Amino acid sequence: MSFRTPGKVAYINARLLDPASGLDAKGGLLADGELIVERGPDLFKNGAPDGADIIDCGGACLAPGLVDMRVQLREPGEEHKETLASAGAAAVAGGVTSMVCLPNTEPVIDDIAAVEFVARIARKNGLAKVYPYAAATKGLDGKELAEIGMLAEAGALGFTDGTKAIANALMMRRALSYAATFGLLIIQHPEEPSLADGGAATEGELATRLGLPAIPAIAEAIQVARDIALARLTGGHVHFAHVSTAAALDLIRVAKAEGLRVTCDTAPPYFDLNEIAIGEFRTYAKLSPPLRAEADRRAVVAGLADGTIDAVASDHQPRDADDKRQPFALASAGGAGLMTLLPITLAQMHGGAISLPRAVALMTAGPAQVLGLPQGQLMRGGVADLCLFHPERAWKIEAGKMPGKAQNTPFDGRAVEGRVIGTWKAGRRVFG
Repeated sequence: MSFRTPGKVAYINARLLDPASGLDAKGGLLADGELIVERGPDLFKNGAPDGADIIDCGGACLAPGLVDMRVQLREPGEEHKETLASAGAAAVAGGVTSMVCLPNTEPVIDDIAAVEFVARIARKNGLAKVYPYAAATKGLDGKELAEIGMLAEAGALGFTDGTKAIANALMMRRALSYAATFGLLIIQHPEEPSLADGGAATEGELATRLGLPAIPAIAEAIQVARDIALARLTGGHVHFAHVSTAAALDLIRVAKAEGLRVTCDTAPPYFDLNEIAIGEFRTYAKLSPPLRAEADRRAVVAGLADGTIDAVASDHQPRDADDKRQPFALASAGGAGLMTLLPITLAQMHGGAISLPRAVALMTAGPAQVLGLPQGQLMRGGVADLCLFHPERAWKIEAGKMPGKAQNTPFDGRAVEGRVIGTWKAGRRVFG
């Protein structure tokens, strides 16, 4: 895919939102080619510069392009479910300009060639930038540490065994210690595997009534507690993905207060839905970790507000019809999330739980800071990755009508407010 190289572009009549600098004001932004030249409330009071293309934002919010730090891309190996191109189309339609993919492809991203393949194909597509995580252990089998130093040099942004916890404590200790020497992070799926094995829903009255094999919610906190102890021992940076329980968040809150290198993200289902959403065996709402009780959902909302949670990630996990048209216990877990990341997060703003700048920060500056990326801010001299959205514009999420191949959304039928009007990657308009 090819795009015209942009010249000077003046974005006028915008509400500028840059949580990284605290900017929230009516104003404009000037980009030249790939870079931001200037932005501010009085930028175009004397008119736009001669020769600049004018984009009138109509009072909508102009924010940094969203940074999605947890996406599963099925290429290579399962291109019938998703490709880098189809995920890129869904990403930019949702305002996402940078995403980080898990290593659980076929073959696994555990060598330099696989890391370079992802970056090369994403560049060719010319949509959202894709950074890869590499496997923490070879083949994601938890038995032998991957070549962390070499993979980092090749471009891996962090190390994880994807949808599986690094179960062996000695292996996790070694991973944290080794990654710490390079200033890298280990991303953990926080679920004690022996307690979670074979489970399909959160243990409790609903799972019992539906006759579903259950996972105790405490499986998350047990894994978190162990890995916080190992982070304390090693000085390593552990990041907990898609945190979904009050008990785990309490542990993370205390660890942060202690000054440990502990961060976490959550995903929209865990603050917008609770376990009731699985209804009568609704497989689109079968996720990993499973949807939780209402008290846990409220605790996640509190974590968004008080800063315990550093980022919101889509946790995009493409599935096809064969994966989901199964009995609930046998159906594959996961939901598509690139297109719904922004509106579902904004729902917490509309509900009064968080401010609009905080909502944007959780999808921009927050993940960028965890990952050590320069994106996620409207910085003079920085790359012009931009998302223009109207926070009040209403629409309905409908499976089968979203961009990209993956349609397995747990939010099917949900009315939302917040729509992306335009997305720019390195100054080039890629959506809208």
